[in-house]
Amino acid sequence: MSGWMSWFGGRKDTREQARDSIVQLRQQLLMIEKKEEHLQKKIDDETSKARANATSNKSAALYALKRKKAFENELDRLGGTRMTLETQVNAIESATLNAETMVAMKRGADALKSIHQGLKVDKVDETMDSIREQMELTNEISNAISDPTNMVQLDEDDLQAELDALEQEELDSRLAGADHVPVHTPASPVAATKGKTAAKEEDDEEAQLRQLQAELAM
Repeated sequence: MSGWMSWFGGRKDTREQARDSIVQLRQQLLMIEKKEEHLQKKIDDETSKARANATSNKSAALYALKRKKAFENELDRLGGTRMTLETQVNAIESATLNAETMVAMKRGADALKSIHQGLKVDKVDETMDSIREQMELTNEISNAISDPTNMVQLDEDDLQAELDALEQEELDSRLAGADHVPVHTPASPVAATKGKTAAKEEDDEEAQLRQLQAELAM
């Protein structure tokens, strides 16, 4: 049986085995943690005994320190064991995730392979050519329907002749109007200058008159 099949099949499912192993490891970790808590309590008790007998009973204090040291060594061993178990749990979880990921990827690859079995490059090109032809035909039909010039055939020569006639009528109308426009003789520069000078003098005189009236009124 292949590795892929054994992951999901066999007398005992591989995923179930991994799950059971993780459960057992975590149970063992809980037991170790409880044992560590118990040892730490003993270490604290022996430390208290040694401190209490440090001056009054040195023999009892030394004995308490020896027991404390033994408990500390056992606690260190449990700490190493706990670290090993935690590493195992992490490794199993990582391996399980990797295996499931590979199975999912293989299933995806098989699905793509199955889909592509019926898709050949020449068939795809043929289909795309057919689609392009139908789209071009659709555009031609749409243009034919929306173009009003296809419904009424116009004579370009007749249109040009009509346009020429309209242009000639417009020119004749402008010439006829030009004959009746009155001719205005522009004033000479000298006369214009004199008129401006006279207007300025009148304005100055009015200003002087208004000033005189204001002084009299005071």
